[in-house]
Amino acid sequence: MFIDSHAHLDGKQFDNDRDAALLRAGQEGVDTILAIGNGTGPHSLDCGLKLTEFSKRKVSFWKDNNHFSTEYPEIYATTGIHPHEAALATEDAFEEMERLVKHPKIIAWGEIGLDYFYDHSVRDVQQQAFVKQMELAHQAKLPIVIHCRPSESSENAWEDCLRLLRQHWGPSGLGGILHCFTGTWAYAKRALDLNFMISFAGNITFPKAQQIRDAALQVPLEQMLMETDSPYLAPVPHRGKRNEPAFVIEVARQLAELRRLSAEEIGAETSENFRRFFSLHEKPGSI
Repeated sequence: MFIDSHAHLDGKQFDNDRDAALLRAGQEGVDTILAIGNGTGPHSLDCGLKLTEFSKRKVSFWKDNNHFSTEYPEIYATTGIHPHEAALATEDAFEEMERLVKHPKIIAWGEIGLDYFYDHSVRDVQQQAFVKQMELAHQAKLPIVIHCRPSESSENAWEDCLRLLRQHWGPSGLGGILHCFTGTWAYAKRALDLNFMISFAGNITFPKAQQIRDAALQVPLEQMLMETDSPYLAPVPHRGKRNEPAFVIEVARQLAELRRLSAEEIGAETSENFRRFFSLHEKPGSI
């Protein structure tokens, strides 16, 4: 079985076939998905939570005159204001997230962090929203999901992100996930020391992504996760298409090749990491 630890399934890219995409994931062995609840800004902070209604719904269907039954993956959710929309963060939005995180299906706060590549919100505003959400996540006792993207000319986003994490998050002991990791091993190591999991996405399969593959060789397997970041970053051989949770198996295959394991072994290890990190074994009725 495989777990997609980061997918944006609420967007218009899935409006025509969201049900079918989730079923394809289940049929490919994806039994759990973490639906990221950023939406398009503070007015849609419950978008991930709404998707949890699909969890484990059983479906029967006919194909080629044969009857089949399957079920949707288990779906958990996050909520958070992405750095792109940091300038839109209001006290009302923060209060709405404080309300939403009381739901048992929301297991993390995010994705939050810094994006110096697009700079849709100015950097000091991004940092303010980042710190505020770390404070709220600490109060809620939830781990955080981090987005960190540097500019093309500077690694300042990594330095600022890790500095803020050390100052404002490290003492919490709650850890988190560096999602869609694209940095060097040195940055990964600093995050691992703060009890973070490192998650690899479809871009690990891209020909020019040797830096990501080099880091993936050094991250301890017990602190590694996989994701699709759907609908973005479809892996080879699906590059150029819309990404979806079923394609996480291609991430597993790439990691398996790097680590000289089977895709199934990578799937089992990263799935157990996800369950352990979020203490899902301890939740009644959980996977």
